[in-house]
Amino acid sequence: MPTLRTLLVLGRVSNLPTVWSNCLAGWLLGGGGDWWRFGLLCAGATCVYVGGMYLNDAFDTQFDQQHRSERPIPSGAISSSLVWRLGFTWLAAGVAALFLLGPVPAALTVGLSLSVLVYDAIHKIFAFSPVLMAACRFFLYLVAATATGNDLTGLAVWSALALAAYIVGLTHLAKKESVRGALRFWPCLLLGAPILLALLINTGAFQQPALLLGAALALWVLRCARRVWWTAQRDIGRAVSGLLAGIVLVDLLTVADQPPVYGAVFLGLFLLALLFQRFVPAT
Repeated sequence: MPTLRTLLVLGRVSNLPTVWSNCLAGWLLGGGGDWWRFGLLCAGATCVYVGGMYLNDAFDTQFDQQHRSERPIPSGAISSSLVWRLGFTWLAAGVAALFLLGPVPAALTVGLSLSVLVYDAIHKIFAFSPVLMAACRFFLYLVAATATGNDLTGLAVWSALALAAYIVGLTHLAKKESVRGALRFWPCLLLGAPILLALLINTGAFQQPALLLGAALALWVLRCARRVWWTAQRDIGRAVSGLLAGIVLVDLLTVADQPPVYGAVFLGLFLLALLFQRFVPAT
């Protein structure tokens, strides 16, 4: 039987705080609502994420045998067949939970689950795979925004697109962690998309919080990017891990107009992501 650590590493659970922060940001953009529905949203999103990560390793078995032999399947910590079964079980449980939120979240969940499966299946062989990863977070935002029972707003869609752009830049870096090759700079500029959107839409009393939170996100992104672009020895793994935790800061910037108590929650999730990364690799 696989150990608990093996299961945690397979699920890349150190990134779960970013999934929960996506749910909270989308939920707030959708106007909020009954907290039991939010709990169901987080539970479903957690299952979909963990299932997607399990299936990611299942699809990548041959690649990992050549390039990442420390991963659970090639190292012999768990069998490939068990990972396939667990992955689809987690994914099905998550989809079932999200379907309970209503017809609109259910329809968007179909897009979410298809994006997860297509990404897992082809992300090692197609250059546009970062767009598919971005689609996963994009649909999660929309599921969260409509889980409130309210209509989908333009702000929720634009915020989801800004997050998706950030994910494209992040995933472009992550693809170079295991395979050597030229690293293009321009996709990394997409990491600044959430800051640009926040500066465009926040005016009046909300402008100052947006500027402060935007500056905090910019400093964090530059801190992570320094490990890739401004050092003699590149450390893409640590840069990507930091940018993954930075997803929580993106979410916080997205809802800069919310009461301070929510800011404390997002900060807690950010610190939790960094703490989890000390025990379970984020990539």
